[in-house]
Amino acid sequence: MSKTVIVSAVRTPIGRFGGMLKSFSASDLGAIAIQAALNEVNHPFSSIDDVVMGSVLQGGQGQLPSRQALRKAGLPWETRTETINKVCASGMRSVMLSDLLIRSGES
Repeated sequence: MSKTVIVSAVRTPIGRFGGMLKSFSASDLGAIAIQAALNEVNHPFSSIDDVVMGSVLQGGQGQLPSRQALRKAGLPWETRTETINKVCASGMRSVMLSDLLIRSGES
């Protein structure tokens, strides 16, 4: 099995209801995070197999927010995606699933 190494870590900003981020959708913010993570390590967008994103409150975001975010970030249609909805544990579960995908050789 392959080893997993985290080479870049970014997240969406935390705001307050009706605050400065109100004009951004969750997928807009997710796209910014995807672009920032890939730019930080100078990794080509076309080489990404999977995008796994956590979302604490998915209500009103539409179908598969991670797919919306990766498309807005400019990743190819072929990129697989998962949206994890585990409330506060969404981010940690996303990291765990990503690790499993890499170590199994699927990603």
